This record gives sequence, structure tokens and C-alpha cells, in this order.
Amino acid sequence: MNALTISITEWRTKFQRRMNLADNETRARSVDSLLNFETVKYYGAEQYEVESFREAILRFQAEEWKSNITLNILNTVQNVIICSGLLSGSLLCAHLVVDKNQLKVGDYVLFATYIVQLYVPLNWFGTYYRAIQKNFVDMENMFDLLREEQEVIDAPNAGPITVKRGAVEFNNVSFGYLPERLVLKNVTFSVPSGKTVALVGPSGSGKSTIIRLLFRFYDVETGSIIIDGQNIKTVTQESLRRAIGVVPQDTVLFNNTIRYNIKYGRLSATDADVIESARGADIHDKILTFPDAYDTQVGERGLRLSGGEKQRVAIARTLLKAPMIILLDEATSALDTQTERNIQESLDRMCVNRTTIIVAHRLSTVIHADEILVIRDGEIIERGKHEHLIGQEGVYASMWKQQLESKENSPESSLEKS
Repeated sequence: MNALTISITEWRTKFQRRMNLADNETRARSVDSLLNFETVKYYGAEQYEVESFREAILRFQAEEWKSNITLNILNTVQNVIICSGLLSGSLLCAHLVVDKNQLKVGDYVLFATYIVQLYVPLNWFGTYYRAIQKNFVDMENMFDLLREEQEVIDAPNAGPITVKRGAVEFNNVSFGYLPERLVLKNVTFSVPSGKTVALVGPSGSGKSTIIRLLFRFYDVETGSIIIDGQNIKTVTQESLRRAIGVVPQDTVLFNNTIRYNIKYGRLSATDADVIESARGADIHDKILTFPDAYDTQVGERGLRLSGGEKQRVAIARTLLKAPMIILLDEATSALDTQTERNIQESLDRMCVNRTTIIVAHRLSTVIHADEILVIRDGEIIERGKHEHLIGQEGVYASMWKQQLESKENSPESSLEKS
């Protein structure tokens, strides 16, 4: 009987695991469709999402039914074992009392008391065993996650980075997200202290990858990245990232207030510092027009703010951090022309005497850079100042002409002329 109970428990554990997987699928499906509700509506896929969610619910209900059935079978078998044992013992005691006169009535009462005291803990033991099995199933994904090896780890005895000047060097850096495809191929350049270097080129050429490598989201495969004479592989990730400020292309905000999101750049900052940073990002006046001003909730991923407002909040957050090295990854891509000009002035003030690397598609935002690197297929094919590159009649000059023509033909340009 014990073997039967264990077999049923293992059977139930299998169904419990499948039920949890179905439950996770249902939750993931609902969260994903709700977070991306705009995309769902753009493509009129509401009915598809409803049907997909319904199928996930039905799968979960089927697995839940199997899990509950096995639980009921387990409880029934356990109760049958307990009741059979109690019945058999009681009949044996009654036989010994009545027919054999080997036991007295008091002995029978004593037996019944002992057997009940024994079965109650055993019953609870079965309950606890099921609870332990369920917890193990719930923790299985966590154990799998803990077994994952970290791709980027601090070297043994790694110390904090010391950034005094902020000079950055890339020495023959090669990197690929997949072994069979290199994104960067022997990239070499340097950014002197307090200077600005711009990275331009077509999409997918590896510009944003350079930013990720410098921030050490990944480690280079060959070559080295040096900051003030220190290889970033030999310093702690925490100290490295504290010394670098990033304004990303895809700004993601916390589901909290505007004040909280700006203050995230430096948690010890005062409200006056937050306001000053917002002024520098040209968003202070806009925030004051909101009903709750700086206490306005931005919603999931900042969906209550426009793209330009989210980007300005990210710029304010970096202004508040005031790092020695600044990385701008398409920092003004979601802004209109006038706001872009205002923020470009703020960025110029922020980047004074700070080492800056700019990733940009709008070449008009990087003409002031001390050096412009043109990247294509993971390689630097041109480098120099804006005036020098235009005179070469190369890739950069072609990109510049195309953007000038696009600007002249744009509706915005027509309005300015009129």
C-alpha cells in the first residue's frame, strides 16, 4: 500500500508540474498582450489574442483537473489505508476480547487510542509531503536559473575603477553575439579625455554594440577596452557602470512618478537637483503642466508619456548622475526639431569636459564632434571631422547629401520656408 501511495504521489507531481507550466504560459500570454496592447490594436489582432488566451486557459484547466483528480485519488487511497488498518485492528481486538478472553475492554480502548494518535500524524505527514512536492515543482525554474552561468563576471580580486580623466580606448576589439557571426571586427579607436567621438553608419553596423561592450553588458572576445589605462575586465562592474552615464535609444521608465524616474540617476539627490536636471533636459515646464507635476505616474514602461517626453526624462536622469563618461545612443531620435535643438544645447553643456561617445543617425547632431567614425559591417571605414569627411566624397559625404535632400523635401522644411 505504501508503494501505491508513493506511485500516486509521483504521478500527481508530474501533473502538478504540467499544471504549473500551463499556468505560467497563461500568465505570460496575458501580461504580454496587455503590455503590448498598442501593437495588438494596430494590427486588429484582438480576436486572435482572445482565442490564444482562451486556448491557454483551457490547457491550464485540463492540467488542473488532472492534478485535482490525482489529489483526490491520493486522499482516497490514504483514507482507505487508515480506515482498513483501524477496522482490522478493531476486529482483531474484539475477537481477542470476546472469543479468546486474552484482552480486556480497557485494552481495546487503549489500542484504539494509540492507533488514532499514530494515524493523525501520519495523515499530516502525507499533507506535508504533498506540500513539499508542490514547492519543489514551483522552485524548479528557479533552480534552473541559478544553474545558469554568468556570462560577465568580475575577475578575482577585481577592484573599483579610478576615473580621473575619462579617456577611452578600443584596441582591436572583435565581438559577436553568435560564434559564427562577428558584429565587430578589429575595431580600434580612442576618445581622449573631455573629447567627443560620434559613431555613424547604417542600422546593424555595430554602433550600439560598442556602447554595450563599454558598459560591459558583454565581454569582448578579442582585444581590449581601456579607461584611463585600466582594462575594464579587471575592474568591478558596479564601479564601471557608476562612472558611465547612458541615454539609451529605447527609453524604459519605471511604473512610478516622474520624480522617481529622474531621481533614479542619483538616489541621494534632492528635489532641487531633480528640478535642475529637468530644466537642463527642457522638460521642467512641461512637467508643471501635468495635474500632479513631478508626482505624475508615468504608467507601465512610461506609456502615459510621449516618446519625446520619455527621452527627455532619460536625459534628465543622466544629467542628475553627472558621470565622467557619457554614452548617447540616439538620444534625440524621438524629438521634434525645436526640442532637439534645445536639448542638444543641454547635452553640449552636459558634455563639456566629459568624455562622450554619440551614436546617431541624424548627422546634423554630430557635426560638432571631435572625431566621427563611420562604421559599416562591424568595421571602421572612415574617420575624421565633419568637414574632412565631407571633402572625401565617401560614405559619410553620401549620407550627408541624402539627409540634406530628405530635409529639403520634408513637410517641416516646407512649413519653415512658407
